[in-house]
Amino acid sequence: MLTIGVDLGSSSVKVSVFDADRAKVLATSFSPKAEMKINSARPGWAEQDPETWFVHFKTALANCLKSAEVDPGRIRALGISYQMHGLVVVDKDHNVIRPSIIWCDSRAVEIGGEAFKGIGKEYCTKNLLNSPGNFTASKLAWLKDNEPGKYDRIFKIMLPGDYLAMRLTGQINTTVTGLSEGIFWDFSKHQVSKSLMDYFGFSMDLIPGIVPEFSIQGIIREDMAGELGLPAGVKVSYRAGDQANNAVSLNVFRPGELAATAGTSGVIYGIAESITPDPAFRVNMFAHVNHSPEDPRIGILACVNGCGIMNSWFKRLSGAESYPYMNSLAEEVQPGSNELKLFPFGNGAERLLQNLEPGASIEGINLNIHKAGHIYRAVQESIAYSFRYAFDIMKQMGVSLSSIKAGEANMFLSPLFARIVAAISGAPVYIYNTDGSLGAARAAAYGCGYYNSVDEAFESLKRVGVYEPDSALGQIYNELYQEWKNKLELKTGIKE
Repeated sequence: MLTIGVDLGSSSVKVSVFDADRAKVLATSFSPKAEMKINSARPGWAEQDPETWFVHFKTALANCLKSAEVDPGRIRALGISYQMHGLVVVDKDHNVIRPSIIWCDSRAVEIGGEAFKGIGKEYCTKNLLNSPGNFTASKLAWLKDNEPGKYDRIFKIMLPGDYLAMRLTGQINTTVTGLSEGIFWDFSKHQVSKSLMDYFGFSMDLIPGIVPEFSIQGIIREDMAGELGLPAGVKVSYRAGDQANNAVSLNVFRPGELAATAGTSGVIYGIAESITPDPAFRVNMFAHVNHSPEDPRIGILACVNGCGIMNSWFKRLSGAESYPYMNSLAEEVQPGSNELKLFPFGNGAERLLQNLEPGASIEGINLNIHKAGHIYRAVQESIAYSFRYAFDIMKQMGVSLSSIKAGEANMFLSPLFARIVAAISGAPVYIYNTDGSLGAARAAAYGCGYYNSVDEAFESLKRVGVYEPDSALGQIYNELYQEWKNKLELKTGIKE
């Protein structure tokens, strides 16, 4: 049996075909080859046309089906990973009413802040686990206030992954994970939050029906299957937002396991079985894909905006020939980079720093000592320090840390970075050759019943790197981290 995994991002749509019988990836493709356009009519706005996502999905899928190893007749299920927090609205005929307001759009920040006060901090903390912030519910409130004619035409609201499932199956539904990431879900009552809906004046009729994350969520329509070159009866059997799905891709389902990504931004996603929100709301809490009222599994997400973008900025600035070249120079430098301290917070407001925007900076430069390698190492150290800052917040919330899992990509391609993260966290770092589309394909095989458990679905996942914590290096970096943290507190005025 073959399955399809789709990773619907804001830069591209990636598709993989997975042979569940042999646990083998048969084909992978993404579209477009250049980044998808994000429309920004005003500062802080970010919109995309959902039809564009579908066009690029079809292109990437078509490229996969050209592979000699792929027999389309054996495809039985499809799983979807998608960019989180976006808003898609459709009318009763399933036509998109306006472009999607996507995850990085900040127009609803003020609305979310007022809602936090209006609904009440106690309710938001206990029931929603988050401030409404700039999430999907607040974006819908912006639409209601500013485009009432379009709002009045809405039949159902959706997240980006719900839209793709609708295009394929003709059915509109969503998940608890999706509703929680939009800040619609009441964790105490295990239902859509009536308090939030009443505050914003939303009708409950706008919310689609709810399906389990791993389940037969719909069958691809026969005419659509013909258009895509697929056999009749292919099931959509899995759906999750990209960060939850990244955890799924790395087989992170249990408390103590953390998934890490270090692309443009860095994300730490840990699993907790109890709900203890951070009083400063520096991290977000969502239902993980295996959450249930009887057996809670809460995904705790911490984001560092300035991660790989800082590394790439210095690469461009210095004219370095490659990242491996930068890593080789950084390896020659001793821990601490000869007192050079860097703060990678130059990519917008940092939720981790209570929405402050302190900017990136570098301190302690000695023109007679410091060379390019010192800067390259300081960049990697500063990002690892930022991860440690997030780890400490998550530990205060009851998240244990037994291991860190990451895909073989971006900053984790640097052995030095992985070693520093292991040393400073005290947890082993395991590197896997997987990605979001492959994780969605494996999950689809479980969702349609081919695998009997998630453990079976991911038992063939292989490590390609292991970095055990070095106690001596850990002691050095713990001292260096405290110095860095003290400087950060002086810069921001934030103290634990």
